[in-house]
Amino acid sequence: MPQPDWPGLRGLRVLDLSRLLPGGFATVMMADLGADVIKVESPGDGDYGRKVDPDAFAALNRNKRSVVLDLREESGRETLLRLVARSDAVVESFRPGVLEGMGLGYERLRAANPRVVLCSITGFGRTGPYAARPGHDLNFLALSGFFAVPHRTEGTVDRVGVRVADLAGAMYAAYATTVAVAAARDTGEGQHLDVSLHEAAAAWCGPLALPLLERAAPVDSPLVTGDNDVFGTADGRRVALATFEDKFWLTFRGALAGEFPELADDSYDRRADRTRAKHAVRALLTGVFARRDLAWWTATLSGLDLPWAPVYEEPAEFLADEHVRARALVGTLPASATDVPRRQVRFPVLFGAGLDSLRTAAPGHGEHTEEILAELT
Repeated sequence: MPQPDWPGLRGLRVLDLSRLLPGGFATVMMADLGADVIKVESPGDGDYGRKVDPDAFAALNRNKRSVVLDLREESGRETLLRLVARSDAVVESFRPGVLEGMGLGYERLRAANPRVVLCSITGFGRTGPYAARPGHDLNFLALSGFFAVPHRTEGTVDRVGVRVADLAGAMYAAYATTVAVAAARDTGEGQHLDVSLHEAAAAWCGPLALPLLERAAPVDSPLVTGDNDVFGTADGRRVALATFEDKFWLTFRGALAGEFPELADDSYDRRADRTRAKHAVRALLTGVFARRDLAWWTATLSGLDLPWAPVYEEPAEFLADEHVRARALVGTLPASATDVPRRQVRFPVLFGAGLDSLRTAAPGHGEHTEEILAELT
C-alpha cells in the first residue's frame, strides 16, 4: 500500500473488525496517517456498508486492505489469531459479549499476542445498566446532554445531520488506540479499551452542559447571545453572524447604521448589555437581515472585518468556496479495479512534511486476502 512520504504511523498494523461509521472513521484516520489497516470482512457481501451507502463506505475505508475470513468457522478464527500475533491493535464494534461468544475475547487475543491492544467501540460501554441496549447516534446524543445545551434565545435544541456521537467516539478510539500501542511497545503489555459513544458525546457536551446546573434556565447561559446566531435573509437564505466581542459589534453597527437606522442605538455596545438584552438583540438582527437578500449581505459584509458567513445548504456551495479550493480541502480518490473515482475531504491537517491522504480507494471485498494470507507463511 502507498505510504506517506514521512514515517507517520508506518509500522502500525490494525485489524479492523468494525462496521459502519464509528469504527470505520477511527481506523481510516489511522490508515490516512500510514497505518496498515486490514479490514476483516465476512464471506458473502462483506461489510453491509458497501451496499447501504457506497460513497460513505469509500470515504471510511480508503487506504485499507481487505481480507475475507469466516469467523463463524474455526479455521477463520485461527487465521485471525495468526494475524493478531503480527498486529498491534484490533478495533471492533460488536455489542458487548459478541466477540467473547466467538471465542475471540481479549484474553484469547492476548494469548496470541500479549502486546495487542483491543479497542471495543460500543454504544454505552461494556458495563452498566445500558450496556446491552441497542442504539444509534441519535440515542446517544439524547442521553449525553447534547439537547440540554441551548444555541439560541428561544426554541428547543434540535438534532444536526452530522453523526456527532459516532464521530466523537471514533476520534477518541483512534487517539486512545495509538496511545495504548505506544505504551505496549514500551511495556510489552497490551490492554482492552472500552470506548462508549454515549460517553464520548457527553465529554464534548459536558463543558457546556454541566455549568447550566447553576442557572435557573439554560438560556441564561452567557454563551447564549442574540448576536451569535443564524438569520434569515429576504430571499429565504441564511447568514451566520457571531459578533461576540464588542469590537465586532461596533464594526457591524457602525457600517450599517446608515442603511438600518435602528442600529444607530448604542445601548448594546458592551457584551454584558447585549447578553442581558439577548432577546431584544436577536429580534433586532432578525428584522435587519430579513430586509436584504443574501447577495446584498455578501457584498456588504465581505468588506468588513467581521465573523460572518453565508450558510451553505448545498454541497455544491461548499465545493465552490474559494477557501476550500485554495486549501485543496477536497480531492479525488483514485479509481480502482472495483470502484470509480470519488471526491472526498482530505485528512484535515496540513503536515509540514507532507501527507497525501487520498492515496488508494477503498478495497474490493476480499481484494487482499491472498496477499495478506501469504504474509503469514
